[in-house]
Amino acid sequence: MIIVPKNFTPRPYQGIVTDFILDTPRCGVWSSMGTGKTPATLNALDTLQALDDRPILVVAPLRVATTTWPDEVRKWNHLRHLTVLPITGSEKERMRALKYDANILTTNFEQLPWLVEFYGERWPFSTVVIDESTKLKGFRLRQGTQRAKALGRVAHTKIKRIVELTGTPAPNGLEDLWGQAWFLDKGARLGRTYDDFKKRWFRKKYSGFGTEPMDHAQEQIQRALRDICVTIDAKDWFDLKDPIVNNIYVDLPPKARALYQDMEKRAFMEIAAMGTLHGIEALGAAQKIGKLLQLSNGAAYLAPGSSEWAEVHDAKIHALEDIVEEAAGMPVLVSIQFKSDLARLLKAFGKDAIALNSQEGVRRAQRGEGKVWLGHPASMGHGVDGLQEHTNIMAFFGHDWNLEQRLQIIERIGPTRQMQAGKDRPMFIHNIIARDTADSMVIERVETKRSVQDILLAAMKAKGYA
Repeated sequence: MIIVPKNFTPRPYQGIVTDFILDTPRCGVWSSMGTGKTPATLNALDTLQALDDRPILVVAPLRVATTTWPDEVRKWNHLRHLTVLPITGSEKERMRALKYDANILTTNFEQLPWLVEFYGERWPFSTVVIDESTKLKGFRLRQGTQRAKALGRVAHTKIKRIVELTGTPAPNGLEDLWGQAWFLDKGARLGRTYDDFKKRWFRKKYSGFGTEPMDHAQEQIQRALRDICVTIDAKDWFDLKDPIVNNIYVDLPPKARALYQDMEKRAFMEIAAMGTLHGIEALGAAQKIGKLLQLSNGAAYLAPGSSEWAEVHDAKIHALEDIVEEAAGMPVLVSIQFKSDLARLLKAFGKDAIALNSQEGVRRAQRGEGKVWLGHPASMGHGVDGLQEHTNIMAFFGHDWNLEQRLQIIERIGPTRQMQAGKDRPMFIHNIIARDTADSMVIERVETKRSVQDILLAAMKAKGYA
């Protein structure tokens, strides 16, 4: 996901990335979450469309393909003339979508084998963008993943321009680079085969198990890729005193949206849970807003004060999975609001998740263990130190009106803490927001500091409820 701070103005790096893509038909853009690689790429694709009106294919993780790219063209006035059409879902849905014309088609990696087979010799895309190119790291000429092999069949025969985007080109080490580089130059720089690559720059570990890069490997590999890859570092373009904020929007599935609308309009909804249909009523505005925020996160409690809840959707969990994946092993501090959030995320991330609701959990995080640190803002104001040593990434899974508590949990790894730890890096905040829900009202409160009452009344009027 790109990061668009409040009052965002395009920075010069967008021009750098755009020009690089236009000048380098097969290239990699390596940039951290926060450097606007998606709009910069769209700028380049817009120019390319004036030269070649054939459709452009974007391959990305499912949520990014269905939401991020279509949303991005709507954010920028100069890009709104572009049409972005997701090719996802069931085969019937994909076939129906392909009947429509669009400037840019987006699809998820899992659909690559189907798409290559569907078009065959009629492959229509001369330009392909790979968003999160580390998905191709497992490619091998004779082995590897089916999706990468499918793309490999057309990469150097039917595709003229390939653009790879990633914030983490080598999350597990230099070994991850060969597969991605092959799609750019067919092995010209790092070796025709993976074995050639390994023989040139890796050796067996002293223990005899596995391999490790030779002392000169990183410098030589970087030099070999320098002419086809550009790296953008957020600290070169942003004021490190301010966190870089990224609003990530997710859409409620139809059934969840129907429940949300019932609660929003009638303060009553019915949820099937544990084999029983439960009628849930909100007694008053406060309970109603609480239920709406629960639904936005993906679960709802069955009665006031009850510990029993029912899961409604997992859209936010998938968004958090994308953030964790792009963090490439660096822990992500996650702000939660409800016990149901904690239970669902502990289940979703398993051994990678640590709950910061105990001294042992905090100690583990202070040692840098785990990938997902789950904490409630009310319990993170004081006595939780040292987290900034291991991460500069935070995600708000749930949102609450209490601005003071929000600022307190941010400060656990905020810019001041980063500087105190001697870390010359920005702090990233990812707000996971369920579109057109109470989440948006809370974010408005955070950004504008308007009173809760004013925001609620304005939202009710906008929807015709007041």
